Amino acid sequence: MAIYLVISFFLLALIGMPIAIAFCFSGVIALFLSDQMSLLNVIVQRLTNGMTQYILIAVPFFILAGQLMNSSKITEKIFKFADTLVGHIPGGLGHSNVLASIIFAGMSGAAVADAGGLGAIEIKVMKEKGYDMGFRDAITVASSTIGPIIPPSVPMVIYGTMAQASTGALFLGGLIPGLLMGFSLMILVYFISKKRDYYVGSRANFNEIWISFKDAFLSLLTPIIIVGGIIFGIFTPTEAAVVASAYALILGTLVYRTLSWDNIKEVIFNTIITSSTIILIIAFASPFSWLLASDGASKRIMELVFSISTNPIIILLILNIFFLIIGMFLEAISVMVIVIPVLLPLVKILGIDPVHFGVVMVLNLMIGLATPPFGLSLFTIAKLEKIEPYKIYKPCLLFSIPLIIVLLLITYVPGLVLWLPRLLSLG
Repeated sequence: MAIYLVISFFLLALIGMPIAIAFCFSGVIALFLSDQMSLLNVIVQRLTNGMTQYILIAVPFFILAGQLMNSSKITEKIFKFADTLVGHIPGGLGHSNVLASIIFAGMSGAAVADAGGLGAIEIKVMKEKGYDMGFRDAITVASSTIGPIIPPSVPMVIYGTMAQASTGALFLGGLIPGLLMGFSLMILVYFISKKRDYYVGSRANFNEIWISFKDAFLSLLTPIIIVGGIIFGIFTPTEAAVVASAYALILGTLVYRTLSWDNIKEVIFNTIITSSTIILIIAFASPFSWLLASDGASKRIMELVFSISTNPIIILLILNIFFLIIGMFLEAISVMVIVIPVLLPLVKILGIDPVHFGVVMVLNLMIGLATPPFGLSLFTIAKLEKIEPYKIYKPCLLFSIPLIIVLLLITYVPGLVLWLPRLLSLG
């Protein structure tokens, strides 16, 4: 049955069928061809169970928080504050781009929200200051991948749900890798900018930094509220998503007064569309992954992997290559829902901590968002620039190098992921 599932899914996806619907029909086709239509009632139960798990409530609320931040012009305050801190370093606005993404990552939890909201501001300013299109687009695409690594994170919520792992531990596990991603990108920005002699801003004095900090202060509290609330047990990750949304709404309507009723209606509509898409994918992919697992896909994959090597180092490398490749062609959430039930038995046999594996997987798939040919963040930025995506393929590949280095680093040094969760007794 597994072969029917996989082939029918990819054929349906290739002809342009929406991913969620492709999952649904490929399951029905596989059951029909393997003469197991009696399992349809089980499929319906799996479909329902896939989208009714409590932790998934966090998904729409984190998306809503990011949308509200973008519509409230909070991203502009964040970028301005970041620029006063690092705009004087060679590479100027490139460094500001990365630092702003690190800060915004603690609010949105989604790469595309970073690319579409903060990215629009970053590209506009960098274009005005003479940064090449390839450079400004590539660094914006690459820095947006930090969003789902630094807490909060929508993909981490989904992984935690699928793998029965602690979402709080996953959130904390992504913090150090996210900072390493930002640091590695800034190193590349520095050397490219020195070579090309890009615009560098003047060093901000203390008064300028203070004014910018005061202007952005309430926005900067968002990640502290979210992560601090989880660490100290004030609220769960799901409750943190609701708090983040409420806080963003208060900032936009009562404090900054940049959110109108029309803005709020548009934000709610966009959140419903985005959340519904994600939940539909999870719902229809759940029976798909169950059929794969029940057909013995996990066992066959383990046999295949162990026939190549029994060394965990080699196996982790194989898994990384697999995720990097599949992440270039499929949307991250779809990949996660399919492969997590299939690969978890292998992960457990290898003795890999599920929190460590989760952060590695999410980082892999986020790199896929930034790489050709079908990276969603890449397409988002190309749309903002009003260009064909292929025009920024080459620079985006260059900026994926430091991200891959960080990926390999956290893969083979698990402490970079697990130290914080264990320190705070969450892992």
